[in-house]
Amino acid sequence: MTVEPTTTAARLIDRQPGMTAAELVGHLSPPPQFAGASLENYVPDERYPSQAAAVEAMRTFSSEVAAPVRGLFSRRAAAPVAKPGVYLDGGFGVGKTHLLAALWHRTRGRKYFGTFIEYTAIVGALGYREAVAHFRGAALIAIDEFELDDPGDTMVMSRLLGELVASGSRIAATSNTPPHALGEGRFAAQDFLREINALADRFTTVRIDGEDYRKRDIEGHAVALTDEEFAARIAAETGGVTVDPFRDVLRHLATVHPSRYVGLISGLDAIGLTDVEVLSNQTDALRLVALVDRLYDAQVRIHATGVPLDQVFPDEMLAGGYRKKYLRATSRMIALTTAAN
Repeated sequence: MTVEPTTTAARLIDRQPGMTAAELVGHLSPPPQFAGASLENYVPDERYPSQAAAVEAMRTFSSEVAAPVRGLFSRRAAAPVAKPGVYLDGGFGVGKTHLLAALWHRTRGRKYFGTFIEYTAIVGALGYREAVAHFRGAALIAIDEFELDDPGDTMVMSRLLGELVASGSRIAATSNTPPHALGEGRFAAQDFLREINALADRFTTVRIDGEDYRKRDIEGHAVALTDEEFAARIAAETGGVTVDPFRDVLRHLATVHPSRYVGLISGLDAIGLTDVEVLSNQTDALRLVALVDRLYDAQVRIHATGVPLDQVFPDEMLAGGYRKKYLRATSRMIALTTAAN
């Protein structure tokens, strides 16, 4: 379809974000919707005692982050040292990100908060040594949606976290997968068991049970607009908005490093995608997941025509090792297209 340009509509594919190392790392803070997250305003579901227990576990870990590290050559006997990391394991919508953000807010000093994808993307963009130099000595490294998608990520993150822990940093992470099961179904995990176990052994695992508090129906549908509805929605946008064919956006994402997707959508209130179609390339699918994560964090609305965005991942992709990524992206696209209406 062809959409007549408006005074506010531009093209996402014309954006080429250039970001310095300091800017890339400087974006590592909780999304705006968690700006006020605290342990006090997390409301545990009484039906699931593990939620209240998780709050207390994070409170305890917070005090450990604040505690000074005893010198290696202290003459006094050192107290038993807790593991340097805490790992929140639970399903969608049980408040893991809220608790992680609350810990970040309670922590003094230099601290970082980002998704696993963001950290690995930054390491890829800056190079390993420069990334270590930026993160070394931070009081807290908070990693949301921890996941290992390939052997390279496994080895890099194992090495990175090892160096950061040695510099005195504490690590807090969330995931839908217990740490010893990271990588299952994605690659030959058995061949990298030592690295996976090295990561897992740095964490105290805290299980959080419960139902999705957002009550989003993963079987629902993202909103797909007619051409006329799309044009009207774009014309009604008063802030920053872009309009592009879906296929062109996928091609453009291949030219932008995922660590810079946050810059790609900077200043936008909404994006328009025309002629959405089912994905056939897994690399395109994973890039779309990374973009959707950034759109969701920034709460950028999506207007779209063509195939409903919740149907872009074919069954064979959903049956593979990236299933949880695709389901997360599906849930978020449903939310962002619904918010746009």
